[in-house]
Amino acid sequence: MMKIEVFGTGCAKCHQLEKHVAEAIRETGIAAEVVKIDDIAAIMGRGIIFTPAMAIDGETRVSGRVPSVKEIKELLGA
Repeated sequence: MMKIEVFGTGCAKCHQLEKHVAEAIRETGIAAEVVKIDDIAAIMGRGIIFTPAMAIDGETRVSGRVPSVKEIKELLGA
């Protein structure tokens, strides 16, 4: 199962990224665990400076912007 981490402190863009990730998973049918990380120390500890950010299986793929659902699907390999 794929692990997708969404990093953000609760801003509007962070919520938008969560929605896009959920929609991409729903549309592709990929089995994935989505984990929301909002602790600043944990975010900084991962080397993420700009939120929102998204990591797939431990690798940061997007930082500082909200990718489209289409882009997320491509990142998921769908």
